[in-house]
Amino acid sequence: MEVGGCDLVKLAREHGTPLYVYDEATVRQRASEYVAAMGSAGQVLYSAKAFASPRFLRVIAEEGLGLDVVSAGELYLAQKSGATGDRIHFLGNNKSHEDLEAAYRAGATIVVDGAYEFELLREIVPEGKRTPVMLRLSPGVKPDTHSHISTGQLDSKFGFSIESGAAFKAIAEALQHPRLEVVGLHSHLGSQILALGAYMQAMEIMLDLLVLLRDELHFEPRKLGAGGGLGIAYTRDDDPPTPRQFVETIRHALETGCARRDLKVPGLVVEPGRSIAGPAGMAVYTVGSIKDIPEVRRYVAVDGGMGDNIRPKLYGARYEAFLASNPDHAPDRMVTIAGKYCESTDILITDIEMPELKTGDIIAMPAAGAYCLAMSSNYNGIPRPEVLMVGDGQAHVMRRRETLDDLIAAEVF
Repeated sequence: MEVGGCDLVKLAREHGTPLYVYDEATVRQRASEYVAAMGSAGQVLYSAKAFASPRFLRVIAEEGLGLDVVSAGELYLAQKSGATGDRIHFLGNNKSHEDLEAAYRAGATIVVDGAYEFELLREIVPEGKRTPVMLRLSPGVKPDTHSHISTGQLDSKFGFSIESGAAFKAIAEALQHPRLEVVGLHSHLGSQILALGAYMQAMEIMLDLLVLLRDELHFEPRKLGAGGGLGIAYTRDDDPPTPRQFVETIRHALETGCARRDLKVPGLVVEPGRSIAGPAGMAVYTVGSIKDIPEVRRYVAVDGGMGDNIRPKLYGARYEAFLASNPDHAPDRMVTIAGKYCESTDILITDIEMPELKTGDIIAMPAAGAYCLAMSSNYNGIPRPEVLMVGDGQAHVMRRRETLDDLIAAEVF
């Protein structure tokens, strides 16, 4: 099985496992599709929380995308990777004084998520200066996705609710704030969304609010953020929209909705993460212990698990897997692929048809590029895996494998 012209079994032998492999061509193709669909209508920001590494972020920048970050740490990594503040939006529901100060110093657009930030920014931004901000609004729309990754509904820790009137009040306050320049409004419905109807519904709600803001506050935003959240195919049963369909659907809803309401069309901002990084990443594991429980289950344990991919444990995420040496090999029996961590719920895939597997075989798990390494840990004292970027038959280390010394680097003895 090859990715980017590189044989996965050979990469596993050379670099060890667990191993994460990103296909540069897929990253570029997905990113450029977003940019082409957007055209001059707005801006595409890559959501760094999905996966971020300097080489990866430079590829993203080369394709014309900005970044959205949610912490001073992500901002620091973005800057170290060459990103400039004018192409960065800083989000987050509980930004600290240090977060906001870093965002201000970088020149990033701050996406205000709560009234608490108004007071912090009064302290941070010098008198006589203004910093560009957007306000995150909750449109009260719950998309068809797992409840743990849904954010646009009324009962959410994110944003000012439109339904409750909090959004209108917050915007009015922000417009009077002496240190803020309100450049736009932002929303985000959730993640791994496969049906685009929720975005059209949210856009209608946002545009109704824009009419009210124009008529009562004489304010029309220059930017309107629709967030990200486009889902990807984790299994053969998933059939997600393409990045182009995602952007064109939201653009159409924005442009036709503004025309019906006689509104100026603001610049559209979208923030994909999973739909760029996810399909580009492949997790590679080595089979270890195999345990048969007659008439119950066969457990095939691999050398990774919840430490590098906690998504199955967090919200029942489903994956597929292949024998890397022969991905077209006909399945032989049902197995459960287990991780090596000391948790009974450390299961990567429950009940998957696989060929006969033996200790030492290499298993490849596609669609592992987003929210796996980003949420990885050193649980059980296990170092995080190495990460490669591959293309044209060449493999480049993006992140070296952690060592045991790395595990204790922050400890005080």
